[in-house]
Amino acid sequence: MLSLRTKNSLLGATAGWLVFLYGCAPQRPYHAPLPPSSSTTPALRTPQSTAPIPAPPPPEAPDTSRRPVPQEGKIREQDIRTKSPTPPPAGKETKESSRQAGIGESHATPEATVSPALPDDSSLLAKITPGVTPQRAASLRLTDEGRKLLDAGDAAKALTRLERTIAIDSTNPYGYFYLAKAQNRLGGYKESLNFLDVAESRLSGEPFWLAEVHALRGDNYRALGQPQRAETSYMQSLRLNSGNRTAADALLRLHADAQSPTK
Repeated sequence: MLSLRTKNSLLGATAGWLVFLYGCAPQRPYHAPLPPSSSTTPALRTPQSTAPIPAPPPPEAPDTSRRPVPQEGKIREQDIRTKSPTPPPAGKETKESSRQAGIGESHATPEATVSPALPDDSSLLAKITPGVTPQRAASLRLTDEGRKLLDAGDAAKALTRLERTIAIDSTNPYGYFYLAKAQNRLGGYKESLNFLDVAESRLSGEPFWLAEVHALRGDNYRALGQPQRAETSYMQSLRLNSGNRTAADALLRLHADAQSPTK
């Protein structure tokens, strides 16, 4: 029976022999393993990049150059509607409306430019002061008598009395004014205008009486069929004295006469 030492020697020799044989045997070529099928194996995750995400670009400004240009016909139509209204056709009705508008505008205009109402300065006897000459005092008394006759409706007798006033004092402006008023009542409109020219030249610095002169001049022009000149005289009267009722009432009548043909 073999001893333990002999058995170990035999095992060591056998193992060395086997190693020698394995080393001498031809080796099989190495083949890389095939990648697993995509249908059975889940796809590998791609690691996410840590680079910062760029900000989105700002919105582009609208390109106004590409907007559709309106048609020329529309532009002209809009300009006509907003800038230049179509004028009404010329005719009789247009002329009448223009004349009425002119009178209405001129009647409203002086409200912003007229002077305040002046105190009443119509008393002639109050003008007889201690410094007045006897001739002027006598002429003023006759003028006041002629005024009363006119107020009573006796224009013919008033005219005779008033002619004496300027015979006594030819510089009495009030005598010329009431002579013009008497001529107006008697239908002598042109003679009345002549007397008013003399009275106006001698009444400088007396706006109350100048307003009376312009108002009476307007009455003469209106009677002579000259409404435009009458309107101008009435307006001058109101510019001097907004409280002149003769001119204010006459303007209202003149405006009503201008409207009457269109009714």
